[in-house]
Parts: sequence; structure tokens; C-alpha cells
Amino acid sequence: MNPALVTSLWITLGSAVGGLARYWVSILFTTLLGPGFPWGTLVVNVTGSFVIGLFAALTGPDGRMITTPDARQFVMVGLCGGYTTFSSFSLQTLTLMQAGDSGRAALNVAGSLVLCLAAAWLGYVAAHALGGS
Repeated sequence: MNPALVTSLWITLGSAVGGLARYWVSILFTTLLGPGFPWGTLVVNVTGSFVIGLFAALTGPDGRMITTPDARQFVMVGLCGGYTTFSSFSLQTLTLMQAGDSGRAALNVAGSLVLCLAAAWLGYVAAHALGGS
């Protein structure tokens, strides 16, 4: 079987597991703490960021765990990506800071916050313009 296809299948499986986990964690925290604050999303973002940081460090070139490239893709791209993209953002920002590039790290944080909020607002405005509720 084509190696790229095998990797794609692992990522797909990880994404499905991560997405389902996100759903259930969000439901759990909304049930436990109520809908007044997005606790589920906060917990997902924090735990996903922890998992991707832990796995990246443990399985990286200087890590303690030897793993296959497909296993890294399954966890870091599939599972964490399906669970939360905030984990990728967190790891990439941390990598910039560790490389001593605090300016780009700050730009990534500020740019992501401002641009993503603006994009969400524009999407909301576009939906209303198209007759959405």
C-alpha cells in the first residue's frame, strides 16, 4: 500500500477519535458546570496543548520514546488536530519562543487572536447578509 495513503489513514483515524473526544469532553463539562462559560472548550484547548507538547518532547529527536512517523502523525496531526487546533498553535508558538524568536511568537499570538476573532465576526456578518439567523 502507498505510504502516503497509510499515513493519511492514520491521520483520519486520529482525527475521528480526537473529534469524538472533543465532543464528549465538551458535553461533560457543560453538564457538570453549566452552559454559562465555555468550560468544555477551555478544557479541550488546555489538555490538547498539554498532550501535543508532551508527545512532541517524548518522541522528538532528543525524546525518550522511539516511535514511527505514522504514530507521530496519528497523535500530533490526527488526534490533537481533531481534538483541538489550539494544540498546534500552542506548540508552534512555544517552538518560536524556544528558538529565541519572541517577536514572531508574539505576532503569532496576537495575529491569531485578532484575525480569528475578526474572521468569526465576518463569517457571522456574512451569514446574516445571506439571510441566516
